[in-house]
Amino acid sequence: MRIIAFRTLREFWEKPEFSSSEIPLRAWYHDVKVANWKNSNELKMQYANASIIGEGRVVFNIKGNSYRLVVSIDYEFQIIFVRFIGTHKQYDNINAKTI
Repeated sequence: MRIIAFRTLREFWEKPEFSSSEIPLRAWYHDVKVANWKNSNELKMQYANASIIGEGRVVFNIKGNSYRLVVSIDYEFQIIFVRFIGTHKQYDNINAKTI
C-alpha cells in the first residue's frame, strides 16, 4: 500500500503531548506499507479491531485505543489517504465519514 501522507503522522507524534504515539504509528505504517489488501475483508483479517465505516473509510485504534486514525482506502490503486489522527476526545468532534 502507498500511504499518503507519512508527514501527517510524523507531525502528530512530534507534538510533545502525543509523543507516545510515535512507536505505534511507525509500527502501523510499516505493517500497512507492505499490505496488499484487495478489500475490507482482507484488512479485517489483519486488523480485527479496525472499524469499517463505509465508502472506503476505516478507523484504526492506535496504542491500545489511545488514539484514532481515520483513513480512506482505494483498494484498486493500493493507496491509503490519512484523513485524521487524534485522541478519542478529538475524534468525537469530527465526522469520520466526511473528514
